Amino acid sequence: MAASRTRHLCSVTTALALTVAGPATAAAAASAAPDGLREVLFVGNNWDGTADVIESSGHFAKVGRIDVVPDKDARMAEINADPIKWIYFQAIRNSVGEGHDQFADDMYSTPDGRSVVVSRPSFADVVSIDLASGKVNWRFPVSGYRADHMAVSPDGTRVAVSASTANTVHVLDIGTGRQLGSFATGDKPHENIFTKDGKYIWNMSIGDVNTALDDPVWDWTKGDRHITVVDATTYKQVKVIDMRQRLDAFGLRNFSDAVRPAVFAADESKLYFQVSFFNGFLEYDVATDKITRMKTLPKNPATSEDRTTWVNDSRHHGISMNPEGTKLCVAGTMDDYATVVDRASLQEGPLVTTSKPYWATVSGDGRDCIVSESGADQVTAIDFATGRKVTSVPVGDHPQRVRLGHVQAGWTGPSGG
Repeated sequence: MAASRTRHLCSVTTALALTVAGPATAAAAASAAPDGLREVLFVGNNWDGTADVIESSGHFAKVGRIDVVPDKDARMAEINADPIKWIYFQAIRNSVGEGHDQFADDMYSTPDGRSVVVSRPSFADVVSIDLASGKVNWRFPVSGYRADHMAVSPDGTRVAVSASTANTVHVLDIGTGRQLGSFATGDKPHENIFTKDGKYIWNMSIGDVNTALDDPVWDWTKGDRHITVVDATTYKQVKVIDMRQRLDAFGLRNFSDAVRPAVFAADESKLYFQVSFFNGFLEYDVATDKITRMKTLPKNPATSEDRTTWVNDSRHHGISMNPEGTKLCVAGTMDDYATVVDRASLQEGPLVTTSKPYWATVSGDGRDCIVSESGADQVTAIDFATGRKVTSVPVGDHPQRVRLGHVQAGWTGPSGG
């Protein structure tokens, strides 16, 4: 019986590795939206609790701004009345927040372009903000004390959010905020990716990134870090990928196995991902379940080699791919640059100077990589074809996640804000 069950599990795992699809993008989810909508980029300004809305292509001009903490007074009253919540609120401020509150981690618009859904780490919740009035439509408190990265389903109807202190991912109805399901992860769930066919969710847990035990010899203290793949209908676990084993097999025993931002290839066969402390990225073959290539990117000589000075164990944090699947764009966070890398040769292009770039995404027309410069309070567009900077646009305090979405045609901001 045990042998039969083992053989069955192996066959399921093999089938999943061969058939799992690549990631759904916000662009794909939004492409089926009805007429009367305008495609935009939402830029979450984490430290001041706003989101700037800019053109999705071209000049990236500002369209409007949203206050994503209109209920701040009520939330602060709750926190101040609960000693445990207050302790966690202060801990977030003084650790991952670098002395600041975290009010806007991730966001996606609804398919009708009437609302934007935002995860708010310091408030440990997800809220839907009405884009016309600026008021809260619904609020979902996550398990534990901190909300983190999200992902949107291909049809735009569901969002998955990491509850990082509860080792849980919640999946919510984007229109109502009702929980549709949840699943357990490794320690400190971070990135979420819906597969292109909508059948699976991939979650990457990153462990403890706030301790000072950053030398490779202490890597084991960072917690249980792995990729959890679940069925996006039943939310049952179907596969666990322990990158520790894959890194060791590739000869990278001193590398962290905390998988940070990641992106699938356009042909859905490869995963490109960053890990803590590494200036570069790795290529993982889904079918063979092996790491196949590694790209080391240049170090900035001005960057300290003291790992404890790197924000949340990140050296590089942010990776995206052009629609053709031929170019990768990498945010070299602690090295203060972004660069476009040819996928076939892994040759990087010009190193575009940026200030603590925190995220990388793709413009609406697919021509440019968009990086958020959290150290300069701006977003910068880089041409995928040439690797050269196109333009920079000022935004709010400490921009992090940048997501494609839609607003109603003619929208320029909430009437009340």
